[in-house]
Amino acid sequence: MGMDFNGMINKALELEATRAGIVPTDKVKFSLELRQMCAQNYCGCYGKNWMCPPGVGPFEELQKKVMEFKQGLVIQTVHQLEDSFDTEGMEQAKSNHNDTFMSVLSMIKEEYSPQKLLPLNVGACEICSKCAYIEGKECYFPDRAIASLESYGINVMALVSQCGFPYNNGANTVSYVGYILFD
Repeated sequence: MGMDFNGMINKALELEATRAGIVPTDKVKFSLELRQMCAQNYCGCYGKNWMCPPGVGPFEELQKKVMEFKQGLVIQTVHQLEDSFDTEGMEQAKSNHNDTFMSVLSMIKEEYSPQKLLPLNVGACEICSKCAYIEGKECYFPDRAIASLESYGINVMALVSQCGFPYNNGANTVSYVGYILFD
């Protein structure tokens, strides 16, 4: 019996995703240049988190890992901001997105029981307040850790366009994207 993709999408929307769609992995666009941008360390997580470069692994290996799956569910959340400088609103929006992402991930695990899962979300893994990477230790929760789309070199703009979603959702908004691969 195949998975009910329409049902999965509708449940993701019920769990507060603004948009949701299925993207086959053969449609995913990878970019080494996007991955290399992580080394500029604008977010402060490069070399400090197992789910970010370089700890997450080589670009080519991550591409192969994604291609082991047939498809994934893309979710996008869109959040209104007071203005384009509303950093507090952006952080709250990211937290809300992460809550939605985790709810959708739990729903997929519980209702669809996929044999394999690879959740990819926005930003660095935040399961631990201090990542074991910093202390030179193995990841404390490798089965729960979540890497970012960017760390895998996935072009998020191209990913959402595969679903027909806009990447930019208008003035004074911020959008976040997650991709849950499953088989």
